[in-house]
Amino acid sequence: MSNTDAKTFDWSQFKIPLVMLAIFWVIALVLWQATGRIFYLLNFGYIGLSLCLGLGVYAGLPRRKKLWGRRLAQFLIGVYMLLFLGLLQRENMQLEGFFFYLLSGFFAGSVIHYLIAKVGGPLIFNRGWCGWACWTAMILDLLPYRRNKGLPFSPRWGLLRYLHFALSLTLVLGLWWGVSYRVQAESQTELAWLVGGNLLYYGIGIPLAFLLKDNRAFCKYICPIPPLQKVGSAHALLKISGDGEKCNECSACVKLCLMDIRIPDYILKGERVHSSECILCLECINACPKGVLTVSFALDKRPPIS
Repeated sequence: MSNTDAKTFDWSQFKIPLVMLAIFWVIALVLWQATGRIFYLLNFGYIGLSLCLGLGVYAGLPRRKKLWGRRLAQFLIGVYMLLFLGLLQRENMQLEGFFFYLLSGFFAGSVIHYLIAKVGGPLIFNRGWCGWACWTAMILDLLPYRRNKGLPFSPRWGLLRYLHFALSLTLVLGLWWGVSYRVQAESQTELAWLVGGNLLYYGIGIPLAFLLKDNRAFCKYICPIPPLQKVGSAHALLKISGDGEKCNECSACVKLCLMDIRIPDYILKGERVHSSECILCLECINACPKGVLTVSFALDKRPPIS
């Protein structure tokens, strides 16, 4: 790299990757010191580094190749969560596992994962988990319908996610109080929950994507995780923002939005995108021909939940 290149290199584009790395390493250090378990240092340190690498690759690549940064983060984190924590450590990472561990008072990795990534975490990094780390979505995003070519998102269909959430909770409570089922740490039973739950998710998500011609149909209509994230993501510090005066309503961002959000509806009103459907995939930023959109870190005043 020449001296000229070094002077013109824009380090500011790597600010968010470094901030995310710092956040996860703070979490890693705090949990390590609080519990004395080096697992937490390695676990959250690895996740933070993986996310930083993915975001860094995204920032450094040209527009048409930026997608590979998100894919890198998805596989580094998703495979680690599913294969290492799930299959090898035999920990139930499904939503039902989270409920069971809470009822038993067992401070497992699953509990920490849900509290940070899906309950408290959205207050900071929105639904970034869904866009950059989910092991279900890492497979669904490989399907051929990157652009939604099927039915448009319907809020009424999205109610199925709440039904799924309620059924999962009802199943757990029924087993807990009805037949006195208790968590069996690192057992074949926990492994069966994990494998069975993931096979069910993939078994529904993949056919649904082909049926509706939409890779993220499962996320929009069936996944039980968004009910946990909705309030936090609406008040998230990290959100999509833009310059409404430069937006010409070409709808390029809408066409590539994985979650069918009407992004100009927010930008033209001088608002950040506070929709709880936003997964911070950054596809809209990459699609905008005028460079209107960006990610901003701020505190909104009473953002509505939508």
